[in-house]
Amino acid sequence: MTLAEPTMAGPQETAPRPPSPARRPGRWKRSLRRDWPLYTLAVLPLIFLAIFRYLPMLGNVIAFRRFRPGGSIFGDEWVGTFYVEMFIHDPAFWKVFANTAIIGGMTLVVCFPLPIVLALMLNEVRRTHFKRIVQSISYLPHFLSVVIVVGMVYQLLALQGTVNQIVDAFGGDAVAFLQKPEWFRFVYVASEAWQTVGWGTILYLAALTAVDDALYEAARIDGANRWQQTWHVTIPGIRPTMVTLLILNIGNFLNVGFEKVLLLYNPMTYSTGDVISTYLYRVGLVSNNLSYAAAIGLFQAIIGFAMVMTANYISKRLVGTSLW
Repeated sequence: MTLAEPTMAGPQETAPRPPSPARRPGRWKRSLRRDWPLYTLAVLPLIFLAIFRYLPMLGNVIAFRRFRPGGSIFGDEWVGTFYVEMFIHDPAFWKVFANTAIIGGMTLVVCFPLPIVLALMLNEVRRTHFKRIVQSISYLPHFLSVVIVVGMVYQLLALQGTVNQIVDAFGGDAVAFLQKPEWFRFVYVASEAWQTVGWGTILYLAALTAVDDALYEAARIDGANRWQQTWHVTIPGIRPTMVTLLILNIGNFLNVGFEKVLLLYNPMTYSTGDVISTYLYRVGLVSNNLSYAAAIGLFQAIIGFAMVMTANYISKRLVGTSLW
């Protein structure tokens, strides 16, 4: 018996592949009929986003039109880039922009790693009762309003406040922390860290529960100590959460808290405490120059969008983790 010689015919035709489950016609209809209660839960959030997030974007057109009170909400006269050129050549705006960048950078450097450190420390605590007490105390400030937090800051840092009483006890002179421009940024960042570090820790503690215990056991078998286990097992396990929150924080880099700055600063601390949001408040609402404020707000939004896209791209290339 001889083997059949291969023929010189063209490539064999293969049967068409069946459509993937995601492309089968009518699949989304069946999914909608089956899971309609879950989809209804998203209706109200989507309506909220449409009304309060996307619909107001139409108002950005007044950055290129002259808005007058009592006229059209979309402006009365097209002026092109007049207001854009105005803030580009305004030294006061760039001073405010620099203050925003500095405070935002300080907040990111201080407030981003602190929840990670606290979560890693609490992860090493074996006494559940003590761990719960520390968690409750740390994230309790998150539920306090900004007004209450600022009021506490005023009480602590007043000339006769607790901090200056401690300074006097050690032989120092009382410092007017809230009236000196050089102290404003440190006061803001310290209060922000105290208010947010505990809440951020919850996210990392939740991520730590997803780390496989078998990895720790394998590391112990290989002779790794607690620090080496943390560095080679724990931190890589929560890296996706860290990267995601870092990208989101970078997106809010220029959105320094308006309420806290407005309540903390005063004319004596404008030089270091005035940020874009408070500048927009004075220019737009107090001075009634809404078109100029819209141009600055649009510029701020574009910068924030560019920073998010850049951070996401760098993270995807270097770490392999990104938002999309």
